[in-house]
Amino acid sequence: MRTKTYSLFFHGLIIAMLFSFSFSIAQERESTAKAKAPKPRYALVPDATTAVKIAEAVLIPVYGEQKVLSERPFTAHLDGDVWTISGTLHCSDGKGGLTTHCVGGAAEVKLSKIDGRILNLIHYK
Repeated sequence: MRTKTYSLFFHGLIIAMLFSFSFSIAQERESTAKAKAPKPRYALVPDATTAVKIAEAVLIPVYGEQKVLSERPFTAHLDGDVWTISGTLHCSDGKGGLTTHCVGGAAEVKLSKIDGRILNLIHYK
């Protein structure tokens, strides 16, 4: 009886080790495949104008066309491979002029310069 228990334990241990080994090989192959994925030969978002157009196209379905257009002009700044596109908050002084002190926020979108992915999208309050 004792031999049978040891045999079952040993076989279970072997199966667990094989499963663990095959899982680690699969993980290694997946990470190697991702590392070998070719990068585009050129950036898909090469300049600020393109970045702003993409940001506006993404923001309109989320916040509405009127809200997004009211935050023009949008500015785009490149930091490494990430574009940060920000809307402009327009504040009225109550007398028909503009002031720099007001409550509110504007939209901000972060885009990958390389492949155009949306990395972050937020509207500050």
